[in-house]
Amino acid sequence: MDGRRIKLSDVARDAGVSPATVSRAIAQPELVSPETLAKVMASAQRLGYLPDGAARALASGRSMTIGAIVPTLDSAIFARALQAMQATLAQSGYLLLVASHEANPAAETQAVRALLGRGVDGLMLVGAERAPETTALLRASGLPVVLTWCGDGHFTAVTIDNARAGRLAAEHLIGLGHRRIGVIVGQLRFNDRQRARLDGARQALVAAGLSLPDSLVVEQALTLAGGRAGCAMLLDLDAPPTALIGGIDVFAIGCLEEAHARGMAVPQDLSVVGIDGLDMSAHVSPGLTTVHVPTGQIGNLAAQTLMAMIGHQAVDSERVLPVELVVRRSSQQLPVRSA
Repeated sequence: MDGRRIKLSDVARDAGVSPATVSRAIAQPELVSPETLAKVMASAQRLGYLPDGAARALASGRSMTIGAIVPTLDSAIFARALQAMQATLAQSGYLLLVASHEANPAAETQAVRALLGRGVDGLMLVGAERAPETTALLRASGLPVVLTWCGDGHFTAVTIDNARAGRLAAEHLIGLGHRRIGVIVGQLRFNDRQRARLDGARQALVAAGLSLPDSLVVEQALTLAGGRAGCAMLLDLDAPPTALIGGIDVFAIGCLEEAHARGMAVPQDLSVVGIDGLDMSAHVSPGLTTVHVPTGQIGNLAAQTLMAMIGHQAVDSERVLPVELVVRRSSQQLPVRSA
């Protein structure tokens, strides 16, 4: 198109039906034949049409809503960021609408389309990796967009140095004398945060003259059970690691549980380090050494940045928040084994 906003009449013309039929297909799809509905929806998607209510909100005012799309709602990490976002947005009278995509690029595209259709005034997304169709939708919308955890150099972002988080975890264990270190990460496909943390750990090992073979890297679902399963796989190796890094704290806590179930003492028999700094990590036994990520601050700054962008204020293209190692009792110097 020529850059103007797509209207209902454009969809009708493209689909070869009347504007009334398009309106009916969108508002009451059950009243339209499947063949006609498919034609209308295909044209709407191809043209990037937003329903009239959303179009009015975007063109003439504000809906006072912000959309946030996260990988999963079953996560203390994202829950804290969303809570911080909502608290900050509420101060300006905004409501947060939340969707998740479960690491499915097509589901993220659908969520973006749905939130745009509801007329949100801005969007927060996690990570920089997504389907080209999603990126095109975001750019075509003209809305303020803030990426979190990882940036892509194109959209405004509030991030952390995920590679540094991985390096800090590995350097801590290397400094304690560990030479054979295993890493448990989430599924690396469509998860740039986990890939960067793994890369950082590998960089630290290589810099110390060590290596991280594929046999010491396990991908698991981002759950406590995933952490236990990954830990079990690594401990069952003929030459098991003396220390483990969890790409998220939940993995590391799963490692503690698996070690305890095997009668192993942490950190005497196995050192464990996580990444995230969840509140619960200070209260497990032993207390978990972790790389703290300012999750609440990410949510707070994402909300503040979106509010500033909506108000046409200048913002930094990327804010990189610091991460720091928090040493507790789950890691210790590698004991010297007698010959």
